[in-house]
Amino acid sequence: MREPLEKYLLVCEQAVRAGGAAVQRWIGKIEVSKKGPADLVTQADFASQEAVARTIRSSFPEHRLVGEEGSSPMAEGANSPYRWITDPLDGTTNYVHGIPHYAVSLALEREGELLVGAVWNPVLEECFTAAQGRGAWLNGEPIHTSRITDLSEALGVVGFPPGMKRGAPDLQVFLEAVIECQSVHRSGSAALNLCYLAAGRYDVFWTFSTHLWDVAAGVLLLREAGGAICRPDGGEYAIENDQFLSAANPALLSQLLAVVRRTLL
Repeated sequence: MREPLEKYLLVCEQAVRAGGAAVQRWIGKIEVSKKGPADLVTQADFASQEAVARTIRSSFPEHRLVGEEGSSPMAEGANSPYRWITDPLDGTTNYVHGIPHYAVSLALEREGELLVGAVWNPVLEECFTAAQGRGAWLNGEPIHTSRITDLSEALGVVGFPPGMKRGAPDLQVFLEAVIECQSVHRSGSAALNLCYLAAGRYDVFWTFSTHLWDVAAGVLLLREAGGAICRPDGGEYAIENDQFLSAANPALLSQLLAVVRRTLL
């Protein structure tokens, strides 16, 4: 069966832009609550997810949707093999503090295969998109991972979980990697970290605590841009895994994996 990837990608981009517009409308008038220690949620998250769901529903009412703020009513009783996966506001802490580094992320999956993905930063008006087997783009222009092949020249980025404790594996790897890499950032948005890696802005990215909605679109973007990704033990990565190492190319990934093994084993 030939997938209508062009239509899926068009709706995907329309949906993240609709979610981004909803997010921007809440600036300056949000109320904040907590899902857990140091883990924020705002009305903007819910408004964005509803805008994303509404856009998908208008074209694919039979599809399922799962997101950070729960499943959409469109998913109730649905048996469709197509599942849209969204983070309606990735980088909520940045958003709440007025830091312009957050995004709406959306991907379409069919029976374990990622078909299309889009990540929209409404502040910078950057839309990262990808389609299975067809490449990755930023605002319609092709993107590719960097050609850095030595960790000592690499700009890395790390994702830390809310409520991280002393001695956590994420922190142990960071303390080693910050010496091995040229520099290491922490940006607060897993989706944008993967997009920046796909676009050659970052060279390596790792995290030991994530969810499928944080990374589904970004993983497809990274793969389509030529990047490499694996589990911290070197095994094959799937979006249901909550830990991964990623890099611009297999050479860098191998070096990052060696740091992890040396630090944690």
